[in-house]
Amino acid sequence: MQNNIFSGLFVGLNYVTIKQVDSTNSFLKELLSNSKPVIEGTVIMAESQFAGRGQQQNGWHAEPGKNLTFSILLKPVFLPVTAQFDLVRAVSLGVFYALYPILGEKLKIKWPNDIYYGDNKLGGMLIENLVQGSQIKNSIIGIGLNINQENFPAELTNAISLKQILHQDYDLETLLAEICRHIEAWYLNLKAGKISQLRNAYLNNLYWLNEHKNFKTPKGSFTGSIKKVRDNGLLVIENNNEEELEFSLKEIEFLNKVNG
Repeated sequence: MQNNIFSGLFVGLNYVTIKQVDSTNSFLKELLSNSKPVIEGTVIMAESQFAGRGQQQNGWHAEPGKNLTFSILLKPVFLPVTAQFDLVRAVSLGVFYALYPILGEKLKIKWPNDIYYGDNKLGGMLIENLVQGSQIKNSIIGIGLNINQENFPAELTNAISLKQILHQDYDLETLLAEICRHIEAWYLNLKAGKISQLRNAYLNNLYWLNEHKNFKTPKGSFTGSIKKVRDNGLLVIENNNEEELEFSLKEIEFLNKVNG
């Protein structure tokens, strides 16, 4: 279905809405596996996703028609595989800056790519890169954001929605268009080589940056503060002994009051 809600150059130019799908990322992958080419910037939006996924195969719960569950196809062939975390930064910043005018200072990016409001999770993303040689051929960016849902399963202790925060309903397509516009802008910054601007903006809006907090690793818990994120995406936390420790995604857990 074509739609004129998008004001960007290419993201959303090809816009498809689906009533129900297992996951928009899987749907987009299937499209790519067919012989017909899929244009960069294609957006697949689902009213209902019955097998949405988060990082590390975590499930994603969303009531039909109340939230944003969508995927975007990008073709960052200019980006070496070794720099793929800069794409994570660009997409995270796109979502962040689209929501910032609505939510303000309590909005943060939780490393690597969750969107938090205070200590609660507003949404997240799953970026799947299809690699050819040393380059990224296609990148499928799945994004889930809690918008108008008011009740969440008991096990999702730290989930929060826009409606719960601001007590009003939001038009999903208007928000989608705004998010896509900002993702496109940051993606074009990445393409233009504005890497330091991208990395600084990501770091400056990071959840728990320079705050003394509790973390858990397979070796046990410790107190420290986030100091930086390496170019390759590793998280750097300074412990009480002023040692800098590096962590990848599966090696560190944030022990906030709601264990998000």
